[in-house]
Amino acid sequence: MLKTVDVALTVIQMFTKDEPEWSGSELAHKMNLDHAKIYRILETFESRNFLQKDPTTKKYSLGFAAWELGMAMYDRLNVKEFIQPILEELFQQTEESVFLTLLDKDEAVTFEAVEPDNKVKFSVTVGSRAPLYVGASYRSILAFMSEEFINNYLTRNELKQYTEKTMTNPEEIKRDLEKIRQQGWAVSEGEYTPDIIAIAVPVFDQHNKIIGSLTISGPTYRMTEEKRSEFILLLEKAKVKLADVIYKFPLKIRA
Repeated sequence: MLKTVDVALTVIQMFTKDEPEWSGSELAHKMNLDHAKIYRILETFESRNFLQKDPTTKKYSLGFAAWELGMAMYDRLNVKEFIQPILEELFQQTEESVFLTLLDKDEAVTFEAVEPDNKVKFSVTVGSRAPLYVGASYRSILAFMSEEFINNYLTRNELKQYTEKTMTNPEEIKRDLEKIRQQGWAVSEGEYTPDIIAIAVPVFDQHNKIIGSLTISGPTYRMTEEKRSEFILLLEKAKVKLADVIYKFPLKIRA
Protein backbone atom coordinates (compact mmCIF):
# COMPACT_ATOMS: atom_id res chain seq x y z
CA MET A 1 0.00 0.00 0.00
CA LEU A 2 1.29 3.47 -0.91
CA LYS A 3 0.99 5.49 2.30
CA THR A 4 0.70 8.89 0.59
CA VAL A 5 -2.06 7.69 -1.72
CA ASP A 6 -3.83 6.03 1.21
CA VAL A 7 -3.78 9.27 3.22
CA ALA A 8 -5.04 11.26 0.22
CA LEU A 9 -7.94 8.86 -0.35
CA THR A 10 -8.77 8.95 3.36
CA VAL A 11 -9.00 12.74 3.08
CA ILE A 12 -11.45 12.59 0.18
CA GLN A 13 -13.56 10.02 2.06
CA MET A 14 -14.00 12.51 4.90
CA PHE A 15 -16.42 14.44 2.68
CA THR A 16 -19.76 12.77 3.37
CA LYS A 17 -23.44 13.67 3.39
CA ASP A 18 -23.27 14.28 7.13
CA GLU A 19 -20.07 16.32 6.91
CA PRO A 20 -19.88 17.74 3.36
CA GLU A 21 -17.51 20.64 4.15
CA TRP A 22 -14.12 20.80 5.86
CA SER A 23 -11.45 23.41 6.34
CA GLY A 24 -7.84 22.37 6.17
CA SER A 25 -7.31 22.96 9.88
CA GLU A 26 -10.43 20.94 10.77
CA LEU A 27 -9.23 17.99 8.71
CA ALA A 28 -5.70 18.20 10.13
CA HIS A 29 -7.10 18.15 13.67
CA LYS A 30 -9.61 15.38 12.94
CA MET A 31 -7.05 13.15 11.22
CA ASN A 32 -4.18 14.11 13.52
CA LEU A 33 -1.99 15.02 10.55
CA ASP A 34 0.44 17.83 9.72
CA HIS A 35 -1.37 20.96 8.49
CA ALA A 36 1.04 21.50 5.59
CA LYS A 37 0.54 17.94 4.35
CA ILE A 38 -3.26 18.26 4.51
CA TYR A 39 -3.21 21.53 2.57
CA ARG A 40 -1.01 20.03 -0.15
CA ILE A 41 -3.47 17.17 -0.55
CA LEU A 42 -6.47 19.52 -0.60
CA GLU A 43 -4.84 21.80 -3.16
CA THR A 44 -4.04 18.83 -5.38
CA PHE A 45 -7.63 17.59 -5.27
CA GLU A 46 -8.86 21.13 -5.94
CA SER A 47 -6.60 21.49 -8.98
CA ARG A 48 -8.11 18.30 -10.45
CA ASN A 49 -11.68 19.41 -9.60
CA PHE A 50 -12.30 16.63 -7.07
CA LEU A 51 -12.73 19.36 -4.46
CA GLN A 52 -13.85 22.97 -4.63
CA LYS A 53 -13.00 25.75 -2.19
CA ASP A 54 -15.46 28.35 -1.00
CA PRO A 55 -13.72 31.74 -1.40
CA THR A 56 -15.53 33.16 1.64
CA THR A 57 -15.44 30.37 4.22
CA LYS A 58 -12.23 28.81 2.83
CA LYS A 59 -13.86 25.42 3.34
CA TYR A 60 -13.64 22.58 0.83
CA SER A 61 -16.45 20.42 -0.57
CA LEU A 62 -16.65 17.75 -3.28
CA GLY A 63 -16.22 18.96 -6.85
CA PHE A 64 -17.64 17.88 -10.18
CA ALA A 65 -14.91 15.32 -10.85
CA ALA A 66 -16.07 13.36 -7.79
CA TRP A 67 -19.68 13.59 -9.01
CA GLU A 68 -18.67 12.35 -12.47
CA LEU A 69 -16.93 9.32 -10.97
CA GLY A 70 -19.98 8.54 -8.86
CA MET A 71 -22.30 8.77 -11.84
CA ALA A 72 -19.98 6.56 -13.91
CA MET A 73 -20.13 3.88 -11.22
CA TYR A 74 -23.91 4.28 -10.85
CA ASP A 75 -24.40 3.79 -14.60
CA ARG A 76 -22.11 0.75 -14.63
CA LEU A 77 -24.23 -0.95 -11.98
CA ASN A 78 -27.26 -0.98 -14.31
CA VAL A 79 -29.55 -0.10 -11.41
CA LYS A 80 -32.55 0.78 -13.53
CA GLU A 81 -32.28 -2.38 -15.60
CA PHE A 82 -31.77 -4.87 -12.77
CA ILE A 83 -32.78 -3.39 -9.43
CA GLN A 84 -35.24 -0.56 -10.02
CA PRO A 85 -38.11 -2.69 -11.42
CA ILE A 86 -38.08 -4.89 -8.30
CA LEU A 87 -38.23 -1.88 -6.00
CA GLU A 88 -40.93 -0.26 -8.12
CA GLU A 89 -43.09 -3.37 -7.97
CA LEU A 90 -42.69 -3.60 -4.20
CA PHE A 91 -43.60 0.07 -3.88
CA GLN A 92 -46.73 -0.40 -5.99
CA GLN A 93 -47.77 -3.28 -3.73
CA THR A 94 -47.18 -1.43 -0.46
CA GLU A 95 -47.39 2.30 -1.25
CA GLU A 96 -44.65 2.83 1.33
CA SER A 97 -40.97 3.78 1.05
CA VAL A 98 -38.85 0.92 -0.30
CA PHE A 99 -35.08 0.92 -0.34
CA LEU A 100 -32.09 -1.29 -0.96
CA THR A 101 -29.20 -0.93 1.47
CA LEU A 102 -25.71 -2.29 0.82
CA LEU A 103 -22.89 -3.19 3.16
CA ASP A 104 -19.71 -1.15 2.82
CA LYS A 105 -17.10 -2.34 5.32
CA ASP A 106 -18.70 -1.56 8.69
CA GLU A 107 -21.41 0.81 7.47
CA ALA A 108 -24.62 0.54 5.49
CA VAL A 109 -25.23 2.69 2.40
CA THR A 110 -28.65 3.45 0.93
CA PHE A 111 -28.12 2.34 -2.66
CA GLU A 112 -31.52 2.89 -4.29
CA ALA A 113 -34.97 3.94 -3.09
CA VAL A 114 -38.54 4.42 -4.27
CA GLU A 115 -40.90 6.47 -2.14
CA PRO A 116 -44.41 7.98 -2.35
CA ASP A 117 -44.68 11.61 -3.35
CA ASN A 118 -48.28 12.30 -2.35
CA LYS A 119 -48.46 11.46 1.35
CA VAL A 120 -46.56 11.44 4.64
CA LYS A 121 -43.56 9.18 4.22
CA PHE A 122 -40.19 8.16 5.54
CA SER A 123 -37.82 10.04 3.25
CA VAL A 124 -34.73 8.08 2.23
CA THR A 125 -31.59 9.72 0.87
CA VAL A 126 -29.70 7.64 -1.68
CA GLY A 127 -26.03 7.55 -0.71
CA SER A 128 -26.64 8.16 2.98
CA ARG A 129 -24.74 6.02 5.47
CA ALA A 130 -25.75 4.57 8.81
CA PRO A 131 -24.20 2.34 11.49
CA LEU A 132 -25.07 -1.35 11.44
CA TYR A 133 -26.63 -1.54 14.91
CA VAL A 134 -29.48 0.99 14.45
CA GLY A 135 -32.82 -0.19 13.08
CA ALA A 136 -34.11 -3.05 10.98
CA SER A 137 -32.40 -2.12 7.70
CA TYR A 138 -29.00 -2.27 9.30
CA ARG A 139 -29.32 -4.99 11.95
CA SER A 140 -30.68 -7.33 9.27
CA ILE A 141 -27.21 -7.01 7.75
CA LEU A 142 -25.22 -7.15 10.98
CA ALA A 143 -27.09 -10.31 12.07
CA PHE A 144 -25.48 -12.31 9.27
CA MET A 145 -21.92 -11.13 9.73
CA SER A 146 -19.45 -13.41 11.49
CA GLU A 147 -19.54 -13.67 15.28
CA GLU A 148 -16.04 -12.19 15.41
CA PHE A 149 -17.12 -9.20 13.33
CA ILE A 150 -20.20 -8.61 15.50
CA ASN A 151 -18.24 -8.76 18.75
CA ASN A 152 -15.52 -6.45 17.45
CA TYR A 153 -18.06 -4.07 15.96
CA LEU A 154 -20.09 -3.70 19.15
CA THR A 155 -16.93 -3.34 21.24
CA ARG A 156 -14.92 -0.84 19.24
CA ASN A 157 -17.70 1.49 18.03
CA GLU A 158 -19.53 4.16 19.97
CA LEU A 159 -23.18 3.11 20.07
CA LYS A 160 -24.82 6.47 19.63
CA GLN A 161 -28.36 7.12 20.91
CA TYR A 162 -30.29 8.53 17.92
CA THR A 163 -33.70 8.43 19.62
CA GLU A 164 -34.99 7.27 22.99
CA LYS A 165 -35.72 3.89 21.37
CA THR A 166 -32.25 3.29 19.93
CA MET A 167 -30.66 0.05 21.14
CA THR A 168 -27.22 0.79 22.57
CA ASN A 169 -26.73 -2.15 24.93
CA PRO A 170 -24.49 -4.72 23.17
CA GLU A 171 -26.20 -7.67 24.86
CA GLU A 172 -29.65 -6.42 23.87
CA ILE A 173 -28.46 -5.94 20.31
CA LYS A 174 -26.99 -9.47 20.22
CA ARG A 175 -30.31 -10.91 21.40
CA ASP A 176 -32.10 -9.09 18.60
CA LEU A 177 -29.53 -10.29 16.06
CA GLU A 178 -30.20 -13.89 17.13
CA LYS A 179 -33.93 -13.31 16.72
CA ILE A 180 -33.35 -11.91 13.23
CA ARG A 181 -31.28 -14.95 12.24
CA GLN A 182 -34.00 -17.29 13.47
CA GLN A 183 -36.97 -15.60 11.77
CA GLY A 184 -35.17 -14.25 8.71
CA TRP A 185 -36.36 -10.65 8.97
CA ALA A 186 -36.03 -7.59 11.21
CA VAL A 187 -38.42 -4.93 12.47
CA SER A 188 -37.76 -1.70 14.34
CA GLU A 189 -39.80 1.26 15.52
CA GLY A 190 -38.46 4.77 15.96
CA GLU A 191 -34.84 3.74 16.51
CA TYR A 192 -33.21 5.88 13.83
CA THR A 193 -36.11 8.21 12.99
CA PRO A 194 -38.96 8.85 15.46
CA ASP A 195 -42.43 7.44 14.64
CA ILE A 196 -41.15 5.30 11.77
CA ILE A 197 -41.45 1.52 11.53
CA ALA A 198 -39.08 -0.39 9.26
CA ILE A 199 -39.26 -4.02 8.18
CA ALA A 200 -36.24 -5.53 6.43
CA VAL A 201 -34.92 -8.78 5.03
CA PRO A 202 -31.25 -9.61 4.44
CA VAL A 203 -29.91 -9.85 0.88
CA PHE A 204 -27.18 -12.35 0.01
CA ASP A 205 -24.94 -12.81 -3.01
CA GLN A 206 -24.62 -15.98 -5.07
CA HIS A 207 -22.15 -17.36 -2.51
CA ASN A 208 -24.64 -16.82 0.33
CA LYS A 209 -22.61 -13.93 1.71
CA ILE A 210 -24.54 -11.03 3.22
CA ILE A 211 -24.34 -7.91 1.01
CA GLY A 212 -27.27 -5.78 2.13
CA SER A 213 -30.94 -5.58 2.98
CA LEU A 214 -34.29 -4.74 1.44
CA THR A 215 -36.61 -2.54 3.49
CA ILE A 216 -40.17 -1.23 3.62
CA SER A 217 -40.74 1.69 5.98
CA GLY A 218 -43.48 4.13 6.86
CA PRO A 219 -45.18 6.11 9.63
CA THR A 220 -46.18 4.11 12.69
CA TYR A 221 -49.89 4.87 12.31
CA ARG A 222 -49.98 3.25 8.84
CA MET A 223 -47.80 0.24 9.63
CA THR A 224 -50.43 -1.89 11.36
CA GLU A 225 -49.80 -5.45 12.53
CA GLU A 226 -51.81 -6.76 9.59
CA LYS A 227 -49.78 -4.73 7.13
CA ARG A 228 -46.50 -5.78 8.72
CA SER A 229 -47.34 -9.47 8.21
CA GLU A 230 -48.30 -8.76 4.60
CA PHE A 231 -45.14 -6.73 3.98
CA ILE A 232 -42.86 -9.47 5.30
CA LEU A 233 -44.27 -11.86 2.70
CA LEU A 234 -43.86 -9.26 -0.06
CA LEU A 235 -40.27 -8.61 1.02
CA GLU A 236 -39.48 -12.32 0.89
CA LYS A 237 -40.85 -12.56 -2.65
CA ALA A 238 -38.92 -9.48 -3.77
CA LYS A 239 -35.78 -10.88 -2.15
CA VAL A 240 -36.04 -13.99 -4.34
CA LYS A 241 -36.30 -11.77 -7.42
CA LEU A 242 -33.24 -9.84 -6.30
CA ALA A 243 -31.33 -13.10 -5.88
CA ASP A 244 -32.11 -13.93 -9.52
CA VAL A 245 -30.28 -10.82 -10.72
CA ILE A 246 -27.46 -10.69 -8.17
CA TYR A 247 -25.13 -12.56 -10.52
CA LYS A 248 -25.37 -9.56 -12.86
CA PHE A 249 -24.51 -7.21 -10.00
CA PRO A 250 -20.92 -5.98 -10.60
CA LEU A 251 -20.55 -4.16 -7.28
CA LYS A 252 -17.86 -5.61 -5.01
CA ILE A 253 -19.05 -5.49 -1.42
CA ARG A 254 -16.29 -4.57 1.04
CA ALA A 255 -17.00 -6.37 4.28
